[in-house]
Amino acid sequence: MALRTQFTTKFAALTAARTRSVARSTTIRPMAQVTITEGVTFDTVAREWRCKWSADDDKASLAAAQKVLEKHLPAMKAKGKVQRTVCGGCLDFKVSTALPAGDFGAWEEAGFAPETDFLAELEAIPGISNVETQTFTLMPM
Repeated sequence: MALRTQFTTKFAALTAARTRSVARSTTIRPMAQVTITEGVTFDTVAREWRCKWSADDDKASLAAAQKVLEKHLPAMKAKGKVQRTVCGGCLDFKVSTALPAGDFGAWEEAGFAPETDFLAELEAIPGISNVETQTFTLMPM
């Protein structure tokens, strides 16, 4: 939790500084990149929802998790690019929604909707465990 708080604080400070800079200019431009430290920049922020599924009952928990994703997918796609990752070896089910860095703060203020419902539905599935979230940055290299 402390790392998430550090990231959120750093991200908020960087975004606020960039917003003030843009507000002073005569032309408002979308945020292209944010610098975390020298040589480390990003232009995209993603929110990941993840859990572990069970191979029991012919992978029923994985199938149920996929149905939860399909239910919420339209709302998620309205926010940004959605990607699902499944690992059959370590039994991971991960969904990330990636947004331009400048748009992320508004989604965070809205509670990452539909995150609360999505996670509650995952937690209700027999065989699902370790339901977690993570925020991270992305930058094409």
